[in-house]
Amino acid sequence: MTNIQTVATSSVSAEVAAGVAQFLSPVVLDLQALVINGKQAHWHVRGANFVGVHELFDTVVEHAQDWSDLAAERIVALGLPVDARLATVAAKTTTGELTAGFVQSDQSIAEVIAQIDAALVSVNTAIDELAELDATSQDVAIEIARGLDKDRWFLVAHLSK
Repeated sequence: MTNIQTVATSSVSAEVAAGVAQFLSPVVLDLQALVINGKQAHWHVRGANFVGVHELFDTVVEHAQDWSDLAAERIVALGLPVDARLATVAAKTTTGELTAGFVQSDQSIAEVIAQIDAALVSVNTAIDELAELDATSQDVAIEIARGLDKDRWFLVAHLSK
């Protein structure tokens, strides 16, 4: 019989867990910012292609929420907390801001692409830094990058002539 108090909270060392949190926490924050800003863009997009872009923004938001959850749960599974409270996201995200109010679809799409590009910086940093630290956590970051690249592609297609 196992004594619950003697079971480690994670299968990795405290140093590895701290390293994973160092590189996945910015990913969580940037993706949470993308959730909030993507919903803002969703509500305020205008233009001839409104329905398609409006619905695509919802897909981007849903994916960002799922990937943020994936990264956060990896950190928590390794025994560390995640701080993705609204004030923390606002203070620490690298995604920047969107234009307030109603925005024409071309501009709105470009702004959401910029949000994705900013998030990809933290995701790609995590991929690079986690390579030697923890392959499982790197896999999480790779999955997120793959998905963000696809969502970005779908958005860029609306701007291509």
